[in-house]
Amino acid sequence: MRQAVGAGHSVAVLSRSVPPDGAPGRIAGAEYFRADVTTGEGIAAAVAGADVVIDCLEGRSGKALRGFADGGARLLAAAQDAGSARAVMLSIVNCDRSNASFYRSKASKEHVYELSGLDTVVVRATQFHSLLAMMFGAGSKLRIIPAVRGARFQPVSPADVAAMLLETALDPAPVPVADPRHRVLNFGGPESKDMTDFAREWQQATGAKGQVVRLPLPGAMGRYLREGLNLVPEARHGNETFRGWLENSADTL
Repeated sequence: MRQAVGAGHSVAVLSRSVPPDGAPGRIAGAEYFRADVTTGEGIAAAVAGADVVIDCLEGRSGKALRGFADGGARLLAAAQDAGSARAVMLSIVNCDRSNASFYRSKASKEHVYELSGLDTVVVRATQFHSLLAMMFGAGSKLRIIPAVRGARFQPVSPADVAAMLLETALDPAPVPVADPRHRVLNFGGPESKDMTDFAREWQQATGAKGQVVRLPLPGAMGRYLREGLNLVPEARHGNETFRGWLENSADTL
């Protein structure tokens, strides 16, 4: 969003909770609309006149998670009615190969996009740098810096992903003939390492006390990570490494 405004584009932001004027999360130059894709309220006004739609909505739990795909359908229908030319959705790499409920919801929404009458693109990203930092920070409160046993990560900068989403949304090139209306693109970070290596980088950058401990992660997410499904080594498109992100985010860690 910040990049789109900075590039001179007219940006409308749809959110259930619009940040007040002056709030850190509010971007000057963007127009904000209060809307709810779970009910459809306010969507039409938010997308009116939009040439393209970039969907970074999340549904992590409860009603939002259960209705995540349906919310995508409502957004796409409103975009189509508004005459938007393209819709781009942010998703997660190999989400269709995990049984975790959050990942299943992403895959279901991807299917909605695939069936849409619009030109649609799904950008599947690896995990954000901030996810690793959050996990390490939570564990360090107990003097343990957790690393999932047998897991490698290929984290990516949110800014790099945002640039990709914007570029994809505005790309004038025609879509491939073999799939004229829908594409799925992978976008990964610039490096892949064992989670313990990232844990030590985080500890060095933050000065946090504690010991890096390898812990087993059971269930669907554990299998997803151990099988390396969170990695896309053929799609190392991101530029900012985890260490670089830590240096640039030092004031907020």
